Amino acid sequence: MTSVFEEKNLSKAIMRVGLPAMLGQLTTLIYNIADTFFVSLTKEPAMIAAVTLCAPILLIIMSIACIFGMGGSSVIARLLGEGRKKEAGATMKFCVYAMAVSGVVTLVLGLILLQPLAKLSGADADNMIYTCDYLRWIFAGAPFIMLSNGFVHLFRSVGLIKEGTIGLMLGNGINMVLDYVFIAVLQWGTAGAALATSLGFVSATVYYLVCMVREGKKGNQLVPLSPTGFVWNAPMIRNVVSIGIPGALITVLMSVSNIVLNNYIGIYGSDAVASYGIAYKLDMIPILLSVGLSQGVAPLVGYCYGGNAKKRMSDIVKYTVLYGVCMGVVFMAVFMLCGKPLAAIFLQDAALIEQTGYFLKILCLSAPMLGVINMMTSYFQALGKAVRSLTITVLRNAALFIPGVIILNHIWKLNGVIAAQPVVETILTVICLFMYSRDCSRTDSDRI
Repeated sequence: MTSVFEEKNLSKAIMRVGLPAMLGQLTTLIYNIADTFFVSLTKEPAMIAAVTLCAPILLIIMSIACIFGMGGSSVIARLLGEGRKKEAGATMKFCVYAMAVSGVVTLVLGLILLQPLAKLSGADADNMIYTCDYLRWIFAGAPFIMLSNGFVHLFRSVGLIKEGTIGLMLGNGINMVLDYVFIAVLQWGTAGAALATSLGFVSATVYYLVCMVREGKKGNQLVPLSPTGFVWNAPMIRNVVSIGIPGALITVLMSVSNIVLNNYIGIYGSDAVASYGIAYKLDMIPILLSVGLSQGVAPLVGYCYGGNAKKRMSDIVKYTVLYGVCMGVVFMAVFMLCGKPLAAIFLQDAALIEQTGYFLKILCLSAPMLGVINMMTSYFQALGKAVRSLTITVLRNAALFIPGVIILNHIWKLNGVIAAQPVVETILTVICLFMYSRDCSRTDSDRI
């Protein structure tokens, strides 16, 4: 662990923690695209629309894991920087049990409220059956979805970076194989896509639990699994939740904004929803890679903060932002030049291909800004500055985005709805840079 967190070469340190996280996010993206690709083989726009409409619900389930995964990761990394290993191990144990309990509760509530949630997500008469089929199997796998997503963050915080990435890739790989079997071979449609997703998360969870047992046998006190000797205390829970809730709200508010967006796009029909769904899946490549880079670096930032290495922490943040912006520029250029050919991989209808390529060109305008926004969000989470992290989240997915969709829809109709993302993220980039500059000028005693 210390060989990773105390690597002297900053670029090498960033790559050692960032690249595995980016690779894990990339496999997540590939399985998402695989879902869409195999469902698109049915040549049924209503099925493609259903998968798009269900995405926010899946994100909300994952967000609950973020309360304990991202919150725990931030706390654990800072505790390790301060040399408090025993407290770090106790925090890890609390987070694991909290995720398991939350998953069971979500499973029960999700199945009870299945149809109301489908309607809330924007499902209509054309795709209601497909949407419910998808959600039913997603909620059935909720405990494993939460555990596997939380374990990724927790493992990174204790230096098990390779293991965290392997589990993520294993689950996504199994998901893609089962996508082919359930959708292309057995023709189970959206139900097959959701079942493949849930079983992929089951596999990842089993792998992570095996890793914890193995580490426990080695005497690693940072990843305890047995409840023996575990004592809950209010400060531990408060520290995790105070950071985890803003982290979870990132995903929750993203889901809420996507639901609003889907409802506005739905005004223009299932074809528009399908086109946007595919354009957004492709645009998720730079988004998830940027998220992976910033989240991978977050424990390193937290470790430096806990160890009072301010100069090193500042340099890590600046290098990471630079790498993220450069990566975004590359993807923007690719999508501008190859939007229609990429859309043609998923669609056969010429009009839909044209529309999807056009949507992608609009969405990708925000790619260079992701390096700033995502790193600033992870930076404030890593330092335990929950209010600032929450501020960025609320601005990005509610205070700026939802009014932006409404106003731009009124002005430019469908094109305006799609343009809301790059417009909002341009404004938010300026705000994030201002917040970071202000934070750097404050003293270390300013802890929220």
